[in-house]
Amino acid sequence: VLKDTLEKRGALGQIKARIRAEVFNALDDQSEPRPQLSRENLLINELIREYLEYNKYKYAASVLTAESGQPEVPLDRQFLAKELNIVEDANGKSVPLLYGIISYFLHGAKEESTQNILPKVSLLNYPKQNLGKLPTERNQK
Repeated sequence: VLKDTLEKRGALGQIKARIRAEVFNALDDQSEPRPQLSRENLLINELIREYLEYNKYKYAASVLTAESGQPEVPLDRQFLAKELNIVEDANGKSVPLLYGIISYFLHGAKEESTQNILPKVSLLNYPKQNLGKLPTERNQK
C-alpha cells in the first residue's frame, strides 16, 4: 500500500533516484583524479546538465557532475551560447540550449524558429577523430 501511495504521488521515482545518487556519492573515490575534460566534452556536458536541471532530473545532473569531473558551478548560459555561436531570441532563453539545437536540426533553416538559432559553424564537418581530444592533442598532427 505504501509503495502504491508513493507511486501515485510521484515520490517513488524521486526516492529511487536520490538513493542511486547517494550510493554513487558514497562509492565515488574522491582521491582518484578525474581526467581533464576537453573543451568539447565540457560544453557537451554543460548542455546536458542544463537540460537535466531544467527537467528536474537533479540527481542525474549531480551524478553527471561527479562522474565527469564537470565543475560544480555551471557555466554561465551567455558564455555557453557565445562559445557555441548560438544567437538566441527572447523565447529561446526560457528553455535549455539543447532544445534549440535539436529544433534547428529537426526543422532546419526551412522555417524561422521561435527558439534558438544554431551556430554558424557546423560540427558535421568537424573531423571525427578530433572530437573528445584535448585541443593540444589535435594540434600536434
